[in-house]
Amino acid sequence: MAATIALVDDDRNILTSLSIALQSEGFVTRLYSDGEAALKALLDNPPDIAVCDIKMPRMDGLELLRRLREKSALPVIFLTSKDDELDEALGLALGADDYIAKPFSQRLLIARIRAILRRVELSKPQAASDEAVGEPLVRGELEMDPARHRVTWKGKDVTLTVTEFLILESLAQRPGVVKSRNQLMDAAYHDDVYVDDRTIDSHIKRLRRKFRQADPQFDGIETLYGAGYRFAES
Repeated sequence: MAATIALVDDDRNILTSLSIALQSEGFVTRLYSDGEAALKALLDNPPDIAVCDIKMPRMDGLELLRRLREKSALPVIFLTSKDDELDEALGLALGADDYIAKPFSQRLLIARIRAILRRVELSKPQAASDEAVGEPLVRGELEMDPARHRVTWKGKDVTLTVTEFLILESLAQRPGVVKSRNQLMDAAYHDDVYVDDRTIDSHIKRLRRKFRQADPQFDGIETLYGAGYRFAES
């Protein structure tokens, strides 16, 4: 079945042009011109991925994402103004999966969408005959179940986006081993779509914040300055 993409932007020209471009690539699109209408629709009838502008009237993209993340791990790509680095950082901190600065290439956006959809597909349960894939991963107090996309820490559920899950899984597979930002990019993105160091750093901060909500003493993800990150098994 064709993937469904929700487009949220108060600029009708962008909505129309993006919708045409995505439909020509075989996607189904749903269009929303404000955050309030989009939030209800995204929760009631989730698409496969949402592409949201940040600066919108009534409810901006950051508030939309904050409320969405209270109930859903739906993949979200943000569209940001060219020089709004603060918006990019806030978006990633709130749990966005990716961002693209305006003006942007439609080809780049479609590539990013396909990359995230592939990551979602990889996170789904595999065929029962493939016993080595999808087995739970236990590292001290951490338990990860790829087949169910479930993570617990000290028995408490920790809700992660697909990107966060893949980054954590890469770290937890080899406790104590330092993973560079490039290695974590490869683990999370699985293709040649470029993301910068700031994106990985923001996802790591988000991971730590989520685990500390479950356990204020959490220190399982260590920073090795100039080298990368590692998972410290307790």
